[in-house]
Amino acid sequence: MTRLAVEGLCRAFGGVKAVDDVSFALHEGELLALIGPNGAGKTTCFNLLNGQLRPDAGSIRLDGAELVGLPPRRIWRMGVARTFQITATFASMTVRENVQMVLLSRLGRLHGLLARATHACRDEAMAMLERVGISPLAERPCGVLAYGDLKRVELAMALASEPQLLLMDEPAAGMAPSERQELMALTSSLVRERGLAVLFTEHDMDVVFGHADRILVLDRGRLIAQGPPDAVRADERVQAVYLGEGL
Repeated sequence: MTRLAVEGLCRAFGGVKAVDDVSFALHEGELLALIGPNGAGKTTCFNLLNGQLRPDAGSIRLDGAELVGLPPRRIWRMGVARTFQITATFASMTVRENVQMVLLSRLGRLHGLLARATHACRDEAMAMLERVGISPLAERPCGVLAYGDLKRVELAMALASEPQLLLMDEPAAGMAPSERQELMALTSSLVRERGLAVLFTEHDMDVVFGHADRILVLDRGRLIAQGPPDAVRADERVQAVYLGEGL
């Protein structure tokens, strides 16, 4: 089943075409990588998909519903979650409280709950932390966690919104090699288990080629290749773009 359909997506900044006529589909239960050299347009593409930027042209449909023109919060409510290259958590709050805040926001129960927040959705938050493997850290403030653990907290927060589509911007950035593989293996298992559609960017090619079902390659805003990992690895245009980078 097609979860995300992108057609003719364009966005320019002055005379620079950051995203230039990009089209692709992402299916339920699929882990799709978006790669390209620095300046290829990956982050701009992400910002268009979740409403932080508005495209100059093109269509973005989630389960057939048009997202172009909607604000990020409305898009989040429709089932699009995102993690960031630099983790976005509340440092002074505990791991559990960070996840609880997302759960309560999803239920529309954030207003007037400060005195009751400690107990609201606690069991559901703990179950989410158990699933991503960090329930023993539940009562620690996020500000004292190792970076790899913060990445798992952010993943738990994203999953707490019950997304249909998860956008992951360099999920393995700043992590040790073993942590990268563990996080992406966890993500892969969640994709299969929940039927998620995941689009992720990543500079670590071992992560990309080891975990992605399909790969999209951007260069200077244009999609130059897409397909399964072996086909993309063998593509001469991709090899030229990544010449000397170990593809």
